[in-house]
Formats: sequence, structure tokens, C-alpha cells
Amino acid sequence: MNRCLSGALKKGLKRGHRLLSGSAEKSKGPPWKVLFFGSDEFSLYSLKALNQEAENLLKTLEVVTCSQKNQIFKYCRDQHLPVHKWPPDLSGQSFDLGIVVSFGYLIPEALINQFPRGMINVHGSLLPRWRGASPIVYALANGDKETGVTIMKVRPRKFDVGEIICQEVVPIGAGMEMPQLHSILGQLGAKLLVQTIWNLQPALEAARPQPEDGASYAPKITQGFAQVQWSCSTAKEIERLYRALKSVFPLKTTWYGTPVKLSDIAMFQASGTTKKPGHVYYSKPHKALIVECAGSTWISVKEVGVQGKKTMKAADFYNGFISKLPDQSLACFQ
Repeated sequence: MNRCLSGALKKGLKRGHRLLSGSAEKSKGPPWKVLFFGSDEFSLYSLKALNQEAENLLKTLEVVTCSQKNQIFKYCRDQHLPVHKWPPDLSGQSFDLGIVVSFGYLIPEALINQFPRGMINVHGSLLPRWRGASPIVYALANGDKETGVTIMKVRPRKFDVGEIICQEVVPIGAGMEMPQLHSILGQLGAKLLVQTIWNLQPALEAARPQPEDGASYAPKITQGFAQVQWSCSTAKEIERLYRALKSVFPLKTTWYGTPVKLSDIAMFQASGTTKKPGHVYYSKPHKALIVECAGSTWISVKEVGVQGKKTMKAADFYNGFISKLPDQSLACFQ
């Protein structure tokens, strides 16, 4: 689903994303000298797209990254792209534009000012919603019906507050998990970035300030975010959290003081008397642990990882742990 705004510059950009209106004059076009800042898989979609278009779009493509162990560095090594460590020393070098995609560091004003056309950023949300490092996780965990990609200008001192150049909306389908949405947004961001750079000067001049209304924040995720709060989270909320953290962190709880990881989780319609959030029993017909959540709701869990042991099926957890209790009706995750 696309949202489009009218403006004098539409003819300069491909259809399929929202362009923010503004005036523009003809300016120097490609090829551009670009310095790319990235650190992870989301960045890699954009870097690959730029590199594939480099023959006609770019005069120079060099990269800044913060580790020799990440995917960006490995790709640059394989593609023979020059790499700068963070922070970069650009003495004696000049670039037209800086591009930031999922980099993780606040860019200082002095560095931004070294680029005649400034710096632009690819962000995995519809700004101003979900400013910060983890927009995709927060969109899923909060049950958003849609998200998208924003191309914006980079400003100093704060993350994700620059003027919006273009946006495209992506619906979040029922049951969508982090890896799928991450891939969709990464590929979309790469496409919009290339389209923007082909029409760079008009796009920059068309940018408009972000509205403050509707701003929300998605700080960097830690493992504590994955800790299940049985007493205050419903089954729906826990299932959303599971999908949001898929491939990032497993959900965590404890079994009488022992750390436990939960996976293969779904909402479950249980019948019978409720006990308390965290209460767990084994359902042989469903081959799953059934856990009570807040609001007398339930989830099913089919795989469990107990600290110091290999991941096991629900039946094995029942045989090794629940069945050993003197009173199984008191079995409970904390």
C-alpha cells in the first residue's frame, strides 16, 4: 500500500513511494561520490543495491563500518570496496554524499558538514513513529497494522529527526515474524535509496520536517526485553513479542530459579479453571506446554531450552521437570 503526496518532483522519481512536495531547480546529477555507513544485514541490502548501480550512478563508493566481523566488512572485502574504520579520517578525500543505514552511531555535525549534499538515512519505520535502533521489533511487538521505510536527511545531536524525503507503507500481515518483515523492509529501503540518489538534488529540496505528533521511540533491544512478564502480559502480547524477537532473542522465563528459553509459541484456547499467570501443564494431544497468561489467556509452547541442557520438546520437559514435582498442579513459570 502506498501513500503519495502531490508535488512538482513526482516525474523525477518512480511511482510507488510517497514524495514530499517542494520546489526544485536543476542541479548536477550522477555519478556521485558516496561514503556509506552501515553495520548489519539491514545495511547490506542498501549497500548491495548501490554497488549494483555503481557503474552509472556512482563515481566513488567507499564504506565506513565499526567491525571487521560484521556482514558489511565481509561484503566489502569480497567486492574490493574501500573500508574506513569508525570514526573515519577523511583528510585529503572528498565525497558528495554520506549515506547511513542501520549504523548505530550518532553522526557528529562536523562530519555531516564535510558532505556538500549532506547525509541521508534509510530507516525501517514510518517516521516519526519508532525513532531509534529497533523500529521493526517495536512495530511487531506493539501490534502495528502497518509500517514502512523512510528516507530522511541526517541531523546532528539526535537520531531519526531529519527532514523526510520519501516514505513507503508496508502492511504487517497476521502472523508476520521479524525475519520476514526485516527482509521486506531491507529490500524496500534499498530500492527507495537508489531511486532517491538517481534524483538526488530534487529529492533533497523536496524534503519536509517531520511532524512531532505521533512520535514514538524504539531503543536498542537487550535480552531483558525478551523476559516474559506472565502476570501483566496477555497471550496475544506474548505471542506478538515472540514474533518480534524471532531470530533476535528467544523468550525467557525461569523454572524455580533455573533460566528457561521458550520457542515455537502460539496463542491457545484453553478451557477449565484458571489458576495464576505462569501456571503450566502438558497437553499430550497438542504435544505442547500450555501456559496461563494475564487475563485468563493461554499460550502453547512446543520447545524449551533449560540452562545447561539441549533444547527439548515439550514432552521431554514434562517428563524431566513437571512430572518430578510432588504436585503437578502447582507447576509454574516465574
